[in-house]
Amino acid sequence: MEENSILVEDLCKTFPGFTLDHVSFTVPKGRIVGFIGENGAGKSTTIKLILNELKKDGGSIEVLGKDHSDCAVKEDIGVVFDECNFHDVFTAKNIEKILSGVYKSWDSGLYRQYLKRFQIPENKPVGSFSKGMKMKLSILCALAHKPKLLIMDEATTGLDPVVRDEILDLFLEFIQDEEHSVFFSSHITSDIQKIADYVILLHQGKVIFEEQKDDLVYNYGILRCGKEAFAGVSQEDYLIHRTTNVSEEILVRDRDAVKRKYRDMIVDNATLEEIMLFYIKGGIPCGD
Repeated sequence: MEENSILVEDLCKTFPGFTLDHVSFTVPKGRIVGFIGENGAGKSTTIKLILNELKKDGGSIEVLGKDHSDCAVKEDIGVVFDECNFHDVFTAKNIEKILSGVYKSWDSGLYRQYLKRFQIPENKPVGSFSKGMKMKLSILCALAHKPKLLIMDEATTGLDPVVRDEILDLFLEFIQDEEHSVFFSSHITSDIQKIADYVILLHQGKVIFEEQKDDLVYNYGILRCGKEAFAGVSQEDYLIHRTTNVSEEILVRDRDAVKRKYRDMIVDNATLEEIMLFYIKGGIPCGD
């Protein structure tokens, strides 16, 4: 049985106008899990609940085999949000001095290796850094205390492709020994498609799917046909469909099987973003 770094079961949290509704998922040990969904879907709320920054209304959360409220867990988690939380007047050297007193496992040698690798100056104030440099510094600080689990909330948003690529490479290095895990939310589905092992789609406070990334990218597809031809497509062959001005677009789980069955119709590959949009933009599930 695969060991989990995060286990969420029937998680509930209610605010005025929004409910996180019995959310369940896992982050397997040694894997990268991408967390996607529209603004307001509940991704940040879920992450804050996992980190015990919000109190849940129901359900259970385990992190690294312990209840998420256990203080001992915090030492083994690296956390990065979408904004750098270090004061502008601090330098990388100041930050090391502070964090080395916070984390028992802080590794100054590793921290300085990272600074050198990513060309982050030790003695310049953080306020003089670009957004990309600030985010890299935040991630390096999260890694320098040698966590077992890295949790990121929109940490790559607004960064240029070169910086994002450097950060994604860091994630892949982090999990190489299969003892570490990454759980990260992002609006940039191409980043998740590039490196994630599993993908969770959250929509309006509910988990729509929790799938292996390769199954989504290599097996799902989009069948496109006219409205008359659509009447001949069996409901058992698709997941969801939507009507455009000129055609029907149909999300299928097994594109190769659908290609063999409907030889006169076009079946394209589906990107992760396209799959997400089918659910979020109000497609019609089969049978409806």
